[in-house]
Amino acid sequence: MTMEAERTLRGEELTQLGELAAQLRVDAIRCSTRAGSGHPTSSLSAADLMAVLIARHLRYDWVNAGNRANDHLIFSKGHASPLLYAVLRAVGAISEQELMETYRQLGSRLQGHPTPALPWVDVATGSLGQGLPVGVGIALAGQYLDHLPFHVWALCGDSEMAEGSIWEALDKAGHYGLRNLTAIVDVNRLGQRGPTELEWDLDTYRRRVEAFGCHPIVVDGHDLAAIDDAFGRARQATGPTVVLARTIKGKGVPDVENQPGWHGKPLKHDMAERAVQALGGVRQIRVAGPRPEPSPPAEAPAAPPLELPRYEKGEQVATRNAYGDALRALGSRPDVVALDGEVSDSTRADKFGEAYPDRFFEMFISEQQLVAAAVGLQVRGYRPFAATFAAFLSRAYDFIRMAAISRADIALSGSHAGVEIGADGPSQMGLEDLAALRAVQGSTVLYPSDAVSCAALVAQMADRKGIVYLRTTRGKYPVLYDNGDDFPIGGSKLLRGGKTDDVALIGAGVTVHNCLAAADELAREGITARVIDLYSVKPLDQQRLLDAVRDTGGRLVVVEDHYPEGGLGSAVLEALADLAGPVRVKHLAVHGLPTSGTSAQLMDQAGIGVHAIVSAARALA
Repeated sequence: MTMEAERTLRGEELTQLGELAAQLRVDAIRCSTRAGSGHPTSSLSAADLMAVLIARHLRYDWVNAGNRANDHLIFSKGHASPLLYAVLRAVGAISEQELMETYRQLGSRLQGHPTPALPWVDVATGSLGQGLPVGVGIALAGQYLDHLPFHVWALCGDSEMAEGSIWEALDKAGHYGLRNLTAIVDVNRLGQRGPTELEWDLDTYRRRVEAFGCHPIVVDGHDLAAIDDAFGRARQATGPTVVLARTIKGKGVPDVENQPGWHGKPLKHDMAERAVQALGGVRQIRVAGPRPEPSPPAEAPAAPPLELPRYEKGEQVATRNAYGDALRALGSRPDVVALDGEVSDSTRADKFGEAYPDRFFEMFISEQQLVAAAVGLQVRGYRPFAATFAAFLSRAYDFIRMAAISRADIALSGSHAGVEIGADGPSQMGLEDLAALRAVQGSTVLYPSDAVSCAALVAQMADRKGIVYLRTTRGKYPVLYDNGDDFPIGGSKLLRGGKTDDVALIGAGVTVHNCLAAADELAREGITARVIDLYSVKPLDQQRLLDAVRDTGGRLVVVEDHYPEGGLGSAVLEALADLAGPVRVKHLAVHGLPTSGTSAQLMDQAGIGVHAIVSAARALA
């Protein structure tokens, strides 16, 4: 503890902070015991840290959670929700009745792990290793876009320090010099099933933090004056800081202090009553805490009318190129930002970076941080577009899942999808992405077949709620549509067709072109084939499918450059599940493990090439 800390906090102030910390502990015990579940011991260890933070360092207008000058507090260790909700009661944001009667109950906004159902919670946490990476995105917005003095505080558990995503976050915090970011690590030694990897080895934590370009501050997590000094130093630092606080799990309750086997277990009623009395009983402390400095209201300059790129019909253009062109055009909107995972010359996000370098953030090969930063940026009102290879988004899938729980609005682009990519081989082929992104709650999944439709869909992604995913193609294919054609999300396009078609060929992306070639070959045999471009995979144009069933007598061929499970074929069959009449569906997809080869060779080998489509249609007709 420094001499400055000794002079700053003495006597009455220390007593008041101690009383506040005791109230936080008592409330964490009471609400979890009342609910019959929760994580009180994980909350008890960090109570002193949070008492000092909210009373002396967290600049927050609790009446106006939307104040853009407010600091941000993220519970990366979201299981410590009893502590967070105790904090909210202490600042007057929620009532004692709500805390005690609704915690973890059906319909309550005080859920087992925090979600933005509460206006003071930016993002959902509880899947460990995610709160700090999201904090990096918020801090990027504050330092590089908003230019506001707010600070981001992320309370982390020592168990989640074993997560690679935490170190991705610290690496990017160091790279971007985020002086407005502080991780507070509650090093209480005990995880869910026993000791953590490093237990109380704070020197190793310190050296690791330093190696990632951040400034460590080691502190006794129960010394109120030392904590106050640490937070003051963090606020004044010139780069990202990590407060490494040595704490005791279950602090304040001798029966459970530093004892394994208590993680995620509420205290029994008799034990809770003894603990509350030992801690001095129920209190009614209200803490105001510091308020943010006034900031000018956000002014959104009017963006000029959007001018999408134009392409000539028949011109050979890869949809990944159209993504880059359209994203660059969207850059006229000041709220649009772009991120990439060190493959922007392939995803073509580099086109945005060249035009708007101040709003382009390179996340390097850190896909978890890529998605987390996007989530953090949208917290501050920006519209992030994050791109990488479709296959590599699988590394960040849990972040995408949690982003949906956070009700985040982010746009994702996955390039190099399917066997169509050719000689690079299966490690680079996104063959599971449609299924994965379709499964995300509230998501939108788009797969354009040409440059015109791709650009039109990218423009709509900027205002679409939720997780919006665009799948792009590596190779160049003919432009099919006229500039200015409409491509509503949830719609589709009929490229060929009449009332007396023998069969419907249904594709998306690259397989639309194969379906068109197959339709030409079938026509030479006297078989009329309808061709449908299902560019909107979710939501799907069910009416278009029903019309196809009616007009063809239920003969459908669905073709996708994706594994058969969960992709386009599954979407079509789900849409037709309740149909009373008979439907005969041939589903062509990638069934085996691909190898290297040319695009045509690999599509033929997978059974999604022109000849396979012709054979399937012939068998139905």
